[in-house]
Amino acid sequence: MRLISLQENLKKGLNIVGHVTIKNINLPILNNILIKAQDGNIDLISTNLEIGIVYKLRGKVESPGELTVDSKLITEYVNLLNEGEKVLLEEKEGNLKVKCDNYKTKIKTESSKEFPLIPVISQDTYYTCNPEELRKSLNSVIFSVSSSENRAELTGVLFSFRGNQLDLAATDSYRLAEKKLSIRSAGIEQDQSVIVPAKTVQELLRVLGNLNEEIEEQLEVKISLSENQILFSVDSVSLISRLINGHYPDYQQIIPNKSQTEVLVDRTELIRAVKAAALFSKTGINDVDLKFIKDKMIVSSFSGASGESQIEVEVKNSGEDNEISINYRYLIDGLNNIEGNLVKINILNNTTPCLLKPEGSDNYLYIVMPIKQ
Repeated sequence: MRLISLQENLKKGLNIVGHVTIKNINLPILNNILIKAQDGNIDLISTNLEIGIVYKLRGKVESPGELTVDSKLITEYVNLLNEGEKVLLEEKEGNLKVKCDNYKTKIKTESSKEFPLIPVISQDTYYTCNPEELRKSLNSVIFSVSSSENRAELTGVLFSFRGNQLDLAATDSYRLAEKKLSIRSAGIEQDQSVIVPAKTVQELLRVLGNLNEEIEEQLEVKISLSENQILFSVDSVSLISRLINGHYPDYQQIIPNKSQTEVLVDRTELIRAVKAAALFSKTGINDVDLKFIKDKMIVSSFSGASGESQIEVEVKNSGEDNEISINYRYLIDGLNNIEGNLVKINILNNTTPCLLKPEGSDNYLYIVMPIKQ
């Protein structure tokens, strides 16, 4: 194998695929990146058996071949090479020779025969969407995913494809976030839902965050599904992952459809008030009280150990006086992910979920369960 690529292209590709490699005593080759040069194409490939990433590297293939090499070693070395220079990669006698300007090195290689096969998903039918919209949407729900393995289906994000709309949902049973975004479908007629592991979503967010802003507007994310796998393709990157088996709870049942109190409040002011009150919340409970009286919200907390705090925030109230106790961490998470200056809060009573939405939009909702006194 012999190929040439620019340092910045090689660096970007290695940094993207190298992130999913893992140290595995039983399968040490998972710590390696597979470099495959054939038919004029150069692929950088890595996998941890749950997620696989393929990066199509721009470069010139002078001699085809494939090999695997230690991910950390080659990535750190290439990162130190001069930007803008050509890098020559050549396999010789069990070593990968790397030459760039006045830098020369040899890195031990391993055969690609032991490297796991990356599943192939048909792209005859697929969905497409804007990468920046997908990135923002995933960021607005991923924090609500459960970290407990007791219910595997809650450790992922639900992707519900409904015609030209994708509904993303995540919950840990204490709070729930849902985001709707526009997509386009090609060759798909029926609605379908899948659960994508949180680690896959985080890896996808990292890939989307690394896109070149100058070309981003011309790009689309292509999403293809098989029975138990999902494929995300964007720019030079293909990310494939297993899906979580199981039935996602029917979260629509817990979304409040009526309320006794509806208020409109400045998002920034409310975040500041909640943070101030939170300094006096009870350790381990993280409670703050929200009391709605006419056109004001009183945000308060009390701790026998540290003291108490009470902040009045002006609101537009259309409903009855009400109050609810909430985990302030969950509340701030939701407020930080609501776009716009104004937040709409709906409450029925102190034993039912509190609903938050951006004012003037139905594309996002966030629900927090109350703390029962």
